[in-house]
Amino acid sequence: MKDHVTTGIEALDTLIGGLFVGDNVIWYDNAGSLADVFYLNLIRSSLQQDEPLIYVSFDRSLKNLIEKLGPLAQSPSLTIIDCFTYGKGNGADIFVDYQKQVPEHWPVTLLTVKRPDRMEDVATAFYEHHRSLGGTVRFIFESLTGMQDLWGGEEQLVSFYVRTCPRLYDLNTIAYWLIEKQAHSNKLHAQINQIAQVVIDLAVRRGHTSLQIIKAENRTPDRRDKPFPYFSKDTAIRFNPDDQSSGRIDLGARIKSMRTQASLSQTDLAKQVGVTPSSISQIESGLIYPSLPALFRIAEVFAVDMGTLFQSNHDGMSPVVFRRTEMQVAALPDMADSGVKCWRVPRIETENRTVPRLIEIPPRTKLARHFFQIKGDELGYLISGTLRLTYRDREYQLTEGDFIYFKEGWPSAWNNPGPKTARLLWLLTGRP
Repeated sequence: MKDHVTTGIEALDTLIGGLFVGDNVIWYDNAGSLADVFYLNLIRSSLQQDEPLIYVSFDRSLKNLIEKLGPLAQSPSLTIIDCFTYGKGNGADIFVDYQKQVPEHWPVTLLTVKRPDRMEDVATAFYEHHRSLGGTVRFIFESLTGMQDLWGGEEQLVSFYVRTCPRLYDLNTIAYWLIEKQAHSNKLHAQINQIAQVVIDLAVRRGHTSLQIIKAENRTPDRRDKPFPYFSKDTAIRFNPDDQSSGRIDLGARIKSMRTQASLSQTDLAKQVGVTPSSISQIESGLIYPSLPALFRIAEVFAVDMGTLFQSNHDGMSPVVFRRTEMQVAALPDMADSGVKCWRVPRIETENRTVPRLIEIPPRTKLARHFFQIKGDELGYLISGTLRLTYRDREYQLTEGDFIYFKEGWPSAWNNPGPKTARLLWLLTGRP
């Protein structure tokens, strides 16, 4: 019998009977972002144990992936095999230039596959690197769908998969394979399910998030082939298999909460989503359900993954300490190319809706606008570095330990003139 390994989620370990060294785990994702919380927990658990993890990325640019990983990208035990830059990225300068910056800012091992369209080149990259590592190596393959897009069809994908899974099993690894269920045929599903040791289906049905165990080889999970409702909040997950109704998320209330937190009216949100204010009103009241394109657009407006819209705000957990590994990347509109990073602390429930963030501004970087355009009081604390800000036509010099506070308007410019990254703790307080 092979050794047990945790998924990083105690409740999931209980449901499926844990992972065994050698497992290939298929994650069917019906919404495009539901699997994120599960693989992030595996990554966090592995890196906390100093176990090596190899992330093979076909779908995400390096910048997007590192932002998604957040503080997890600070671990030297992490290897990223980049199949995106010269795959879907077509070798574009913007992706190649960022790739060159990674070794300067992140301690991860970065390997680039110049011909990811050739299956043998991809396999050679991760097998050769695996030989240099010790311990039980974990793999994340994102994703089988991305591989098929690049390789031209299901036949090529199955050929790669049926050769790779048994070899990874014999090498005593653990591999997560992500796949968009609706992008593939039932024939392919049957072929990959037959070879995998564990198969899990994630779905959203009218606001109800659920996990279904399709296969768990050499273990006897309870209630196989029946959905387990679950709540997710940041990287925390809570299962409630005995109460199907409690798994339902009030999507309308969730959207209303995010809209009011962003100080948007129903009309404002409707214009950005491309629907009528009446539609937003009906969605928030639970009278109608938004279309899939509208859901994607709503998520874009709030700068979150679509799966975040289905996370529960009321899951019974009241955290006191928020770990660095739980921080999430927060998108800053129109600053994608500036190098500025923003980490969102999991939302703290306060009466005045304060939302803390950590902002990093690279050396010698000038910004011609403020980070946010949200009405409300703002308070900042400069943790390290130096900054200059322009507010109401006056320039202010900031040094480590200084506070910033304003009630109305926003700074028109920021400048980090120094040689070091400036780090800001930033608090936003929404107005009622």
